[in-house]
Amino acid sequence: MREARRIAEQHRRAYQGEAWHGPAVFETLRGANAARAAAHPIRGAHSIWELVLHLTSWERIVRSRVIGEPTLAADALDWPKPALPTPSEWRAARAALEEASDALRATIAKMTDKKLQSRRTGTSGTYYELVHGQIQHALYHAGQIAILRKRR
Repeated sequence: MREARRIAEQHRRAYQGEAWHGPAVFETLRGANAARAAAHPIRGAHSIWELVLHLTSWERIVRSRVIGEPTLAADALDWPKPALPTPSEWRAARAALEEASDALRATIAKMTDKKLQSRRTGTSGTYYELVHGQIQHALYHAGQIAILRKRR
């Protein structure tokens, strides 16, 4: 198996399941309704909905960087504001995250070893570090979502 396919599989596990650490992103979201997702049970912490939008943005940002269309992570893109907390808007937010994660995973799977090891323009990092970093980022926020789900 090529390295890019192994990384894409780790990405899949981070979002869809079978991650060794515990629940993946979509597993932590299962059963959360719009009201629960919009709630702020921990003062000063982001809501589940805000985390979903943030993850969606970063899946898109990382994909754009991999395909050679660097995107700056301005505040509005880094932490977008949620829509009104309606069930249809919540479904749309989750669907957007699923679409963005599928797109990044497909892009990762197509990367060559040369691309993975190459330095990203304007940085000291490689694409290998970037895509692994995004997987780690997703798991970090999956943990936050799991904690928020336990709070009332």
